[in-house]
Amino acid sequence: MSLRSNPLDELSIPDGTTVEEHDLVTDGDVVIGGRSTIEFGVRGRNVLAGEGVEFGGDIEAEADCRLDMWCDVAGNVLVGRDAYLGERVHVGGQLMVSGDLDIGDDVDIEEGFEANGWIVIRNPMPTIVFLFIYLSQLLRIGEEEAAEELFGQFAESEDPESEPLLIPRNATVSDDAWRVSTPARIGDGCRLHGNVRAESIVVGEDNNIFGSLRAREDILIGSGTRIHGDVTTRNGTVAIADDARVLGDVSCGDLELESGATVDGSMRASGQVELKQDVSREQE
Repeated sequence: MSLRSNPLDELSIPDGTTVEEHDLVTDGDVVIGGRSTIEFGVRGRNVLAGEGVEFGGDIEAEADCRLDMWCDVAGNVLVGRDAYLGERVHVGGQLMVSGDLDIGDDVDIEEGFEANGWIVIRNPMPTIVFLFIYLSQLLRIGEEEAAEELFGQFAESEDPESEPLLIPRNATVSDDAWRVSTPARIGDGCRLHGNVRAESIVVGEDNNIFGSLRAREDILIGSGTRIHGDVTTRNGTVAIADDARVLGDVSCGDLELESGATVDGSMRASGQVELKQDVSREQE
């Protein structure tokens, strides 16, 4: 990832992400931009949330959990290592921390807390804020190689095969809808509930999405994916790969269908309609 790119400029859902009984579950890290509303509970490795994020359930972090100021968690917060809670964070249940607890002023934990390590009461600076302040200083003094090395070390995951779940600022995620004002990218093998609303949408292979897709720009649907709803874009292209199925209507500018794609409802395209043949099948 380039230092000049913003890691939260899209909704990025990694491979294998699922919604299980009102919990959003992923194997990797979860990073949530400020002022977002997550009506699910969240389970991941490290959970990092920006200012004013609201959670509708529990947070379970296998490693660290960092909640910036004014975050609100309706349920419990269970942390496998260290926890960092900013000023005026509210936890509706218990806070259980296996490691150290760094906690800000006026934090409200309704059902008490327990930490096995050190407890420090102050206003901790979120990791992401500290990282970018340090990176900015390195770049300002011309130490680009050192900045690249630091960023690479931060970006390296304990499990390099697990990409983080990234939710941009001001997003809303619920059983009803995933609403963002940025592009959205969904990996492979995911099982999600809710309509997806984004600037553009790319869906990988072998997913089950129980909801519709709506975007201003292009929508791409990978092989083996099932969309249990309509697919709509104002002026963009909808491309549906071989063995993908849309259990609803498709409305778009241009429409591209591979030979094994299926649409159960009506198809309306204001522009071109292209039927693509699978070259590999023809050769067989």
